[in-house]
Amino acid sequence: MTFRVGLTGGIASGKSAVSACFEQLGVPVIDTDVLAREAVAPGSDGLAAVAARFGRGILQADGSLNRRTLRTIVFTDPKARQDLESIVHPRIHALLAARIAEVRAPYCVLAIPLLVEGGRIPVDRVLVVDCPRDVQLTRLLARDGETQAGAEAILAAQASREARISRADDIIDNTGSLADLGAKVQKLHEQYRALAMAHRNRAEIC
Repeated sequence: MTFRVGLTGGIASGKSAVSACFEQLGVPVIDTDVLAREAVAPGSDGLAAVAARFGRGILQADGSLNRRTLRTIVFTDPKARQDLESIVHPRIHALLAARIAEVRAPYCVLAIPLLVEGGRIPVDRVLVVDCPRDVQLTRLLARDGETQAGAEAILAAQASREARISRADDIIDNTGSLADLGAKVQKLHEQYRALAMAHRNRAEIC
């Protein structure tokens, strides 16, 4: 009966900052990026499957996944990206289901960067963190040390800003200060608690 808010947005849009705001309010946040790392942790069958498909060149000296190398491969090769998703996504979904089952709060936030692109994880509400593309690009270059060409390729591989907005039930404009962001999240928190209560009441009636 847990009400699920799907939090998404383009890379470097500020999803982590929004997640942190919800966590500060006591809301459970389940981040699929974290689950993705767990799915291919050293020694896991997921990592073994990825290495079997892409070769041991995607591993670092300590046996962990070299994410930058793999990201370069999959963002320039659609077939490689599909193969990676076929390995990782089922494992992420299994981990996600287990985490949701543990939630005892009225609602939880599922941070899903590729919610619009994938669309296979059911949520009750879609919250999009939005900012202009040039802001994303600037943040990506500064944060990850990407080349201009690499950053452009990453943005091009994701859903467009317009596509994300078209799927949104709620939108947070993340071009202001952290204080502004916190106030916006607080307002949504109150809204989601009310929606979660209505959701629970409907489920109990059924």
